[in-house]
Amino acid sequence: MSNFTIFPAIDLRNGQIVRLAQGDPNRQTAYGGDPHAQAEHFQIEGAEWIHVINLNGAFGEQASANLKALAAILTVGLKVEFGGGLRDEESIRTPLEMGVERVFLGTAAIQNPALVDWALARYGADRIAADIGVRDDNVMIRGWQQSTPLTMLEAGQRFRAQGLEWCVLTDVRRDGVGTGVSVESAVELQTATGLKVVASGGVSSLEDVLRVRNSGLAGVIIGRALYEGKISLLECLKLENRPTE
Repeated sequence: MSNFTIFPAIDLRNGQIVRLAQGDPNRQTAYGGDPHAQAEHFQIEGAEWIHVINLNGAFGEQASANLKALAAILTVGLKVEFGGGLRDEESIRTPLEMGVERVFLGTAAIQNPALVDWALARYGADRIAADIGVRDDNVMIRGWQQSTPLTMLEAGQRFRAQGLEWCVLTDVRRDGVGTGVSVESAVELQTATGLKVVASGGVSSLEDVLRVRNSGLAGVIIGRALYEGKISLLECLKLENRPTE
């Protein structure tokens, strides 16, 4: 992997590609019913990785349709990172044994540190990542529907102490609404903890991607802006190996 990675996103709900606004399950926009074809499209444009979220799992809903969609996505041959509702050993083991490169843990990482220890011991830090969703500096869990007293830095420091190396950070208020990435928070987390932080939420322009790239962060996740044609994945990918400005 290069030092900076673009992760186009496929969010799955009932096997369909959707995007939520600010993580709200009632503010959902559908973008098609063929995740395999979407993954192929991302591959043709040059992506090496894809970020797949199981929204049913995140909300505690039945998720078999999303696992079927994940299996189809994996046949494309892209590297896949996958999360959403991975809260026990079986739900972590299943996608990794299907061929997912890396999984990310949100609620379980906060509420069940022993599960993180188990996953790291079994699969290693390259394959297990943390997923922090933040609203007003409070870490959110259960599909970002429940607040915790933990701050972003408290969670990040705990995760790094456990041996995690990767972290996705999402500003929930910015997610899916195209208001720009919270680069400063992501840089603060990466600097304070030593985690490799991937920024998520709010990308709306190539300038947003360039800001993340130039900040020294590990990567950026892009969803709605790609589906609505606001930015070109091909143009974004050209930034991956460009020297930092």
